[in-house]
Amino acid sequence: MFCSNVYDYVNVLGTALDATATRNEIISNNIANVNTPEYKRKDIRFETELKHAFAHSGEKTVDARVRHLELGALEPEVYTDYADLSYRYDGNNVDIDTENAILAKNQIKYNGLQASVNKEFSNLKMVMK
Repeated sequence: MFCSNVYDYVNVLGTALDATATRNEIISNNIANVNTPEYKRKDIRFETELKHAFAHSGEKTVDARVRHLELGALEPEVYTDYADLSYRYDGNNVDIDTENAILAKNQIKYNGLQASVNKEFSNLKMVMK
């Protein structure tokens, strides 16, 4: 059977898009709880997991690393950020300005990933013509 690995990059980009969408939901939840006593901000770990997977793949080229990447192992991990830190007396550690800045950064990242997926499909379309 012929295996071309045509969608390797699309699959990795799609996984990154999913993680960015999840982060967007978490940030929105942080913003919604800005006035909730004892609420601690949440975030996800994804980029570090992706970097770790690339660094420990044992492959020499990026194409080979992407081809052999275990996407199932790249599940974003939700964690409580700065659990011992509080900005206010009520125990909450959400700073609305920081959350809005992180949300804007995350949206830019999402748009860039989406453009990359679109470019990959454009390249595939061009090759098929």
